[in-house]
Amino acid sequence: MTAPTEPAAATPGFLVPPPVPLNLARHEFPPPIGGSGTLTVLDITKYFGDATGGIRTYLLSKAAYVQAQPALRQVLVVPGEADALAEERGVRCYRLRGPLIPFDKSYRFLLATRTTRRIFEHERPDVIEVGSPWLVPWVTRHANRRLVAPMVWFYHTHFPAIIAPGAGAGALRKAAGNAAWRYVRRLGKLYRAVLVASESVARTLEREGVERVHRVSLGVDLDRFHPSRRARLAETRRRLGLPDAPIAIFVGRFAAEKQIDTVLAAWREIARRTDAWLVLVGAGPREALLRARAEGSPVRWIPYQRDRETLADLLAASDLYIAPGPAETFGLSALEAMASGLPALSVDAGGVADRVRESGAGALYAMGDVHACIEAATSLLRGDLGTLGRTARAFAERHHGHRAAFDGIFEVYRRVLSPDR
Repeated sequence: MTAPTEPAAATPGFLVPPPVPLNLARHEFPPPIGGSGTLTVLDITKYFGDATGGIRTYLLSKAAYVQAQPALRQVLVVPGEADALAEERGVRCYRLRGPLIPFDKSYRFLLATRTTRRIFEHERPDVIEVGSPWLVPWVTRHANRRLVAPMVWFYHTHFPAIIAPGAGAGALRKAAGNAAWRYVRRLGKLYRAVLVASESVARTLEREGVERVHRVSLGVDLDRFHPSRRARLAETRRRLGLPDAPIAIFVGRFAAEKQIDTVLAAWREIARRTDAWLVLVGAGPREALLRARAEGSPVRWIPYQRDRETLADLLAASDLYIAPGPAETFGLSALEAMASGLPALSVDAGGVADRVRESGAGALYAMGDVHACIEAATSLLRGDLGTLGRTARAFAERHHGHRAAFDGIFEVYRRVLSPDR
């Protein structure tokens, strides 16, 4: 069963498309958004689709932080279906028309090199943050060659771990993984700083010879994602067509690196032992395949939720968060679940595993091990989820407020701009 799609929440003003089509290659831009006494960061990434998750959430959260700080400005350069330019309270967004990526239509290519250079040279940002690893860094380098603004790389995508996941990778995958690390080291040399939001991933980068790694944190909206929403559990479940039973939830892209297959292979036995249902929220290139594999199991599917209020209600109406992807560099959805009062079951690698170890609010299982997944999930679902959920919430409050997280990120920018500080 698929739950009904909820109405979208209000779109930020800087994402509202213009009433008439634009051609940004020739469009006369408004005066630069930055100015004397302000720090302007330009964020550029291809990972900003209409139904995508963590990186989009990070950038929109950064925009909200900037809008609350009079001395800050933000310029977003992201792909879209058509050229667009909009602005709201210190944040300006350029959408550059780009084709869909054939093997993952959640995203679009960002290929407009001349227009990107026009934007850079017009806006003259103080620092440029690159948020994707393939074509975008080279488009950015080309666009920045005259301006020479300091650049940082936010290591959102742990692609060597996606290419060669774990010790069991075959010879070809290992060779591809080694090539990926050579590329990471080469790419890292372009930047004044490489930002990483996971301690374990940061250690891996340093072990592989990547220089200037800076550990940062990410934050969560602690007011929106709150256990108090659980008071509406019955109404939320009824509205979204969910059962009156223990619920384990995953929110994210249905992609190979998320390793949802392991959870699906385990779920029939987990459900037999605990009566729990698995709820999968999102979209992605493997959705049809995963639906076929889940046929006959106690699994419910909910479309990608643009409405953050509905997502917050949904998390608070669940009992356990499942994070099966070993290549997560942080896991914002998992942190939103923890802030909502849910413990987390995670694979034993990647950013969510870091959160589980640090907080003690959940359990880990070995990557790809269906039996270990069954045992860990069963133990959690039969245990004291309420106490673990309170531990998860307290951890989010102590370590992952939005303000403190972005204060730390902007401090890295200031160090890059003034290395003698």
